[in-house]
Amino acid sequence: MNPSSVYTRSRLCLRSSPVCITLLAWCLMSGTAYGDTPRADTGYDPLAEARRTAGALENPEAPVPPQCYTRTDGKANPCWTCHTLGRGHNYLDDSGLQVEYDFSEPALENYWANLFVDRSEQIAAISDVDILRYIREDNYTPLMENLSTRKDYPGWIPDLDLARGFDKDGFARDGSGWRAFRYKPFPGTFWPTNGSTDDVIVRLPERFRHDAKGNPSTAIYRINLAILEAAMTVPPEDVARTGPRSIEPVDEALAGIDLDGDGKTGGIVSTLGRLPDFYVGGASKVPVRPFLYPEGTEFLHTVRYIDPDAETLLSTRLKELRYSVKFRELSPDSLQNAYRGDDEEADDGALPSFIGSPTTGFVNDFGWRLQGFIEDADGLLRAQTKEEHYFCMGCHSAIGVTVDQSFAFPRKLPGHAGWAHQDLEGIPDVPQAGHTEPEYLVYFRRTLGGDEFRENREVLERFFPDGKLDEAEVNRAAPGGDRDITDLIVPSRGRALLLDKAYLALVREQSFQFGRDAVLAPANNVHRKITDVSTGLKDNDKVYRDGVLWLDWR
Repeated sequence: MNPSSVYTRSRLCLRSSPVCITLLAWCLMSGTAYGDTPRADTGYDPLAEARRTAGALENPEAPVPPQCYTRTDGKANPCWTCHTLGRGHNYLDDSGLQVEYDFSEPALENYWANLFVDRSEQIAAISDVDILRYIREDNYTPLMENLSTRKDYPGWIPDLDLARGFDKDGFARDGSGWRAFRYKPFPGTFWPTNGSTDDVIVRLPERFRHDAKGNPSTAIYRINLAILEAAMTVPPEDVARTGPRSIEPVDEALAGIDLDGDGKTGGIVSTLGRLPDFYVGGASKVPVRPFLYPEGTEFLHTVRYIDPDAETLLSTRLKELRYSVKFRELSPDSLQNAYRGDDEEADDGALPSFIGSPTTGFVNDFGWRLQGFIEDADGLLRAQTKEEHYFCMGCHSAIGVTVDQSFAFPRKLPGHAGWAHQDLEGIPDVPQAGHTEPEYLVYFRRTLGGDEFRENREVLERFFPDGKLDEAEVNRAAPGGDRDITDLIVPSRGRALLLDKAYLALVREQSFQFGRDAVLAPANNVHRKITDVSTGLKDNDKVYRDGVLWLDWR
């Protein structure tokens, strides 16, 4: 069998596999077809667990993710993707975390015990039919309906109708102003082959969606999103370059400014020659700041199971619903002070602390408020506890690689091709900005595996035959190759279902305080306790300070 055949996309599976067709037919006949909503009876209270646990924080270093406990053996370096030399308005250089496990005293003990639990029996007890039925149920609508009718809830209320979906240009069909975009997944944890699918949706404040007279205008909104795209996706060294970004076709005359830099104003343009000083329409007084989102920018991030029969692999059921809003815009000086203060607190051994609550969300020092929801034991979404929120706050606060504390949008596909609901098909393995080789190839080479823990057996067997990276095979997903990134980061059907089952076992346990990674077997390449703070990477010249979010699509 051609090894790539196990990575064939779901629509081919549905056309050619009797097993797939039989399973789907069973779901339809049993009344549990794709999109069914689980019953949320009168006892459903998505706030109950957060309130029960109040401000409890058993793991004082919950913002340090499990991946940071990877055993490098002095040669495998997955740390470079996050901990690097900050650029733009990210004033942090945390590349030293590649050299040492620079943790506080409490964090030296690895609290993420779920990495070491053998759940093979629980996984085996879940049938393929049952897991497929489960991941195709809608647990988002019950949350939205419950929160929208409560008077005791001060937090963010989901206002995107996911069931209605998005049009061909990525706009939410419900008119809410949310817009989906396609992006190249960040290396490692966020690859489907490592357990989850996800999507990200952006929304700008109303004034960005209105014309100068205050009337709603999709055309103006497109222009402002195109300006934002150029401001956030072009690396610092390219900002001043002529023609920094391809954008979706927009009406330059409506913008009232020369967008493509040809000295004229008028016509449809698909290139932004330089960043304008201000946004347009109702936001004409809002300055454009490279690498910073305007105040009021919102993001929705859904983390999902892997549905091997869905064209986009996105399950209907959500593992997590994550919301963030930039509630305050900081000046460059204030940002520098925020980064400096965070760094000094870490040096002093201070434990992380964030203002907020599970029902209002938590805020970081950089002007963002984050709020998250996760499955309860019945599969319905509930507000995350304080400790579960802290798990998210670390990566979206002070690490070197983020662009205004975000990951996905700076990795958006250029122009119109990038304005659609997330779909990995057709995305090539382009290099990171400033690099010459494909990004995922570099990740495989530096990490010596397909995930931070080097536990993904499927990737290792396929791309590391006899323990050596087959670079020619990986390069087939590079620009000009005969494949795309789905060939590298999409699991086989069998692995996808096992990963889904492994996560469902965690849901039933409600043990997220000990980690939420879908682990098929106890991890071997992870420290249970840090006894030697040196990673050994510096001694072997394996420290890299060139990791960036930006990509070279040219």
